[in-house]
Amino acid sequence: MRPALVPELICSDLERSLAFYVELLGFRLLYDRPEHRFAYLDRDGAELMLEQPHQQDRLWPHAPLEPPFGRGINLQIRVENVDALHAGVVGAGVAIFLPLEERWYRRDDTEIGVRQFAVQDPDGYLVRLQQDLATRPIRTLG
Repeated sequence: MRPALVPELICSDLERSLAFYVELLGFRLLYDRPEHRFAYLDRDGAELMLEQPHQQDRLWPHAPLEPPFGRGINLQIRVENVDALHAGVVGAGVAIFLPLEERWYRRDDTEIGVRQFAVQDPDGYLVRLQQDLATRPIRTLG
């Protein structure tokens, strides 16, 4: 079954973006249309599309597209081993935007624990890689 939401990221250099997502972050190419400079990727159910438009088309933004692209959004991608992925990103010399951290987020009467870090892709889209840790009752102050 396909996800209900699949972001399509406009990129300035499809090959550079494919290297980032496939070689560095571990996505796999599901299919592509090289003649349209388009690729559809998957990483354990997290799907996204990349497109390097030939020209402005019906989906191209009506304002100038300036780096960093995607201002105001971060793409959260769940992974199984965030520490290994973080080590690979650091080893490749990619700048870390948000250092590796453990965070707990409240959801109703529980907290959800995650281990996460964030990087920017070649066009500046913010990608937050996150591993689920556990859930726990909300800790009360007192």
